[in-house]
Amino acid sequence: MIARRLPAAMALCGLLLGACTASQPSGTKSQDMMQIPLTSDIRGTNPGVNRDANTDTIMMHVLEGLVGYREDGTPDLLLADALTVSPDGKRYTFHLREGLVFHNGQPVTSREVVWSWRRYLDPKTNWTCLADFDGTRGAKIESVDAIDPLTVSFTLDRPQPLFLTLMAAISCGGGAVLHPDSVAADGSWREPISTGPYRISSWVRGRYIDMTAFAGYRPLEGEPDGNVRGKTPYERHLRWLIIRDASSRLAALVKGQVDVMPEVPAAEMLQLRRMKDIRIVAAPMLGSYGILVQDRNPLLADLRLREAIAYSIDRRTLARLVTEDTADANPSIVASASPFGVSADTAEALFDPARARALLKAAGYRGQPIVLTTNRRYPAMFNQALLVQAMARQVGLNIKIEVLEWATQMDRWRSGDFQLLSFGFSAKADAAQSYESILGDRDASPGKTWGDPEARRLLAESMMTADMAERRKILSKLHSEMLHDVPFIGLFSPADTNAIRDGVTGFRSWQFGRARFWGVRRNGTPAS
Repeated sequence: MIARRLPAAMALCGLLLGACTASQPSGTKSQDMMQIPLTSDIRGTNPGVNRDANTDTIMMHVLEGLVGYREDGTPDLLLADALTVSPDGKRYTFHLREGLVFHNGQPVTSREVVWSWRRYLDPKTNWTCLADFDGTRGAKIESVDAIDPLTVSFTLDRPQPLFLTLMAAISCGGGAVLHPDSVAADGSWREPISTGPYRISSWVRGRYIDMTAFAGYRPLEGEPDGNVRGKTPYERHLRWLIIRDASSRLAALVKGQVDVMPEVPAAEMLQLRRMKDIRIVAAPMLGSYGILVQDRNPLLADLRLREAIAYSIDRRTLARLVTEDTADANPSIVASASPFGVSADTAEALFDPARARALLKAAGYRGQPIVLTTNRRYPAMFNQALLVQAMARQVGLNIKIEVLEWATQMDRWRSGDFQLLSFGFSAKADAAQSYESILGDRDASPGKTWGDPEARRLLAESMMTADMAERRKILSKLHSEMLHDVPFIGLFSPADTNAIRDGVTGFRSWQFGRARFWGVRRNGTPAS
């Protein structure tokens, strides 16, 4: 029984699922707009710059690139209707769909594609994904050229089998094609003028973000498929309300003040399951939750101490408690739902309290405090931190919890200023992208916790072959190396769990965990 094995964890679990402090949204819900709660405000509107999961969700409704992800995570054409790849795999030529226009009414041509991508490739833009295209992590885009008004070519310095997957990355803004008026004359960012089904009409920081359906939008025909097809904006207006407290979001849903509650915390699942006018929609995600381990800290530089922390954690029990049985235990940074994921059964073998105690004794550990940093914005990150603390205590580890505001925790992550960090990585289409979250040049990217040269070689190798069997072999070895070095302690793969009010149709959970509101309508919303 869990209660006999982990009494401290169970006691903490009762506490961490408790009180709420934020106020509920006031006023009556407007009938001419769909309303959705966000756990916190977005960080900006510049694609792939100063972003987080909420920012990605918002911007996915506004931005579109040459390619996007299908429902299964594979890339497909979006703003382009044809693609030719040269025999040597180094030249990608896209033909744009005819008749596309930007939010400002201007036509989409190859010139804007060239302008957008040259801007992304300029280090001054601070684009999150620059390293995927400048030769740092694989192929380098040597040139982006307009062949004619509707044809554009990308020339690489070497073949890159994952080129389209990388271009479509949601965390990068999907390589959005922008109109140059998105920036001011001095190059500073103004607003996103792109081609998506919605445009941002108002952003009152800390309160709400309003969106209006783009009248000039031309969705790709066909059944809804990822962020590529069937993106009809049935609802003319969307309002994203900033409601930080989970109980307040739930109260707003129950009262009909919001129509959908994305990212349902485990604490609210039991109550929601009993409600007749609300249903749960869920799907496995390609993200991962776990603990980042900073081995540049003098105490954690000892591998035995890092191993002891990892062996002290009962991942299966933690996943069950934190996610209300909606997620699988997972010791990898690659999601269980990925074709390259590991079996949940492997997590069981990695729980070994006796071995953890022996390692601590061999390391001469004498109870020095180890700080585990977390936040309250994401309940799963907070809850998993408390359970890790309780489980580690059972083997003699003295872990102290530090709770920060989310923005502050993000800054600490980027600077590498932590010992242990409770964290969750957004969904990645490919396993190599998941490893890139922690592996790389640590001097250039202090937030990375793994810089082993052999691991970096394996990662680069995995990105240069499209053969599934060969990639599986390489990535399996990379997983073993990660377990040995302990730069990250994988805990579980989350599910995209959403609560939907009766009368809302067309909403689907997604393995990328991004709430999508094209193709969604309420009863009474007229068909477009």
